[in-house]
Amino acid sequence: MINTLDTNYSDRLQQVHNRIHAACQGCGRPDSSVTLLAVSKTLGIDAIQAAHAAGQTAFGENYILEAIAKITALSSLAVSPPLLWHCIGPIQSNKTRLVAEHFDWVHTLDRLKIAERLSAQRPPHLGPLQVCIQVNADGSLSKAGVPPSEALALAQAVAKLPRLRLRGVMSIPDASEDFEANCAVFAHVHAIFDALNNVGMGLDTLSMGMSADLEAAITAGSTLVRVGSAIFGQRPPHAKG
Repeated sequence: MINTLDTNYSDRLQQVHNRIHAACQGCGRPDSSVTLLAVSKTLGIDAIQAAHAAGQTAFGENYILEAIAKITALSSLAVSPPLLWHCIGPIQSNKTRLVAEHFDWVHTLDRLKIAERLSAQRPPHLGPLQVCIQVNADGSLSKAGVPPSEALALAQAVAKLPRLRLRGVMSIPDASEDFEANCAVFAHVHAIFDALNNVGMGLDTLSMGMSADLEAAITAGSTLVRVGSAIFGQRPPHAKG
């Protein structure tokens, strides 16, 4: 992990909150209907501490081993308010125990096998692991996620597992500079979310939208945006191995 030298996170966070406010105002939603998740992958604990000091408590991590090192180091500091850790990267079978034992949320469930392992390995004293199923809404070959046609079956299976609480749907559509095109894809994800709720799934979280397209995502109904570069600036590369 590489420590960042740019610590102007308070201003950057405020700029992102201003964007969220403007997007919510534009579609008649309260700001409180959208949660900001700060994506801190490849950054050191100093960046997370600085963002936390500026008021951010929820952080998203993509790389499991890198994340565990940060979670462990920061947990020993007993920071208040406590940090919430969201796993937003792919999960291999040999990493499920680490995720189950250290994270509060998982956004990337697209295989029942992984959900079953997380359920079996979640320590009871931590309470249920909050989870979202990842849907590949635009059929991109480079993206993970269950096809929309399989979302219901996976959601129903995950909802039955102990020590997991199914909260919603996550998607990462291909990047586009076309606002209307982005809105259309995000609206498709929202339709999948609504379809699951229409059969009684009781979901409350629609995780979609990042630094470049959060306005379109909020317009289409996102309840959680995952923002990295707009808060932390240019991030260092991920170290392999």
